[in-house]
Amino acid sequence: MNWLEVLGWIGSAIVVASLLQTRILRLRVLNLTGCAISVIYAALGGVWPIFGLNLVLSIINIFHLRKLVAEQEAERAYSVVTVNPDDPYLQFQLGKHSADIAETQPSFTTDAAENPATEAHLILHNDETVGMVLLHNDGNGTARVLLDYVTPRFRDFTPGKYLFRDSGLLRSRGYTAVSAPTPGNSQTAKYLAAIGFTTNGSRCVLNLA
Repeated sequence: MNWLEVLGWIGSAIVVASLLQTRILRLRVLNLTGCAISVIYAALGGVWPIFGLNLVLSIINIFHLRKLVAEQEAERAYSVVTVNPDDPYLQFQLGKHSADIAETQPSFTTDAAENPATEAHLILHNDETVGMVLLHNDGNGTARVLLDYVTPRFRDFTPGKYLFRDSGLLRSRGYTAVSAPTPGNSQTAKYLAAIGFTTNGSRCVLNLA
C-alpha cells in the first residue's frame, strides 16, 4: 500500500468517525476534514467521481459550519421558557436525559429535599429543547445553580451563556450574582470561565451587576 492509498483510507476513516459524533459542530468539522483529505486523494489519483462527490460535500459542510458558528453567539438562536420546578414537561425532559445527567452531573438529584429548586428555565433552539437550568434563590440577590444541563448535540455552543448573561432574564428577576459549585473537571471549568464565572472559595460566581 503506497502513501496515496493510505491518505485515501485516512480520509474515509475520518468521514466514518464524523458520523458517530453526537455533537453537531464536531460532526461537521470532522466530516469536512475527511472530505477535504478525500478531495486531495482523488485529485492526485485522478479518481474524478470521488473528487466531485467530496468537493460537493466539502462545500455543503462549509455552508453549514458558517451557519452554525454564526448562530453560536446570535441571540435569536435561543429563547428561554421559565417554568415551575414541578412542571410536567420539565420532569419529562429530566427523565428523558436522566442517564446523561447522572453521568455528566452526578451530584444532581431530583429529590426536592436535596435539590430544592425554586425556579427552572428551559432553553430552546428554535423548537428544540437544548438545555435545562434549575436554580435556588439563596437570597441577597444570588441564584445558586442546581443543574445546568445541555443536550449532547449543543455542548459546543452557548445556551448557558445566553441564559446567564445575554438574555438579561436573571437580572430582570432581581439577581445580581449566580453561584455554581467549583468544577470537578477541566471541561466544566472551561465552560464556566467562558461564561464569566470566577472562583471564590469553594464556589464559582458570576457577577450580573
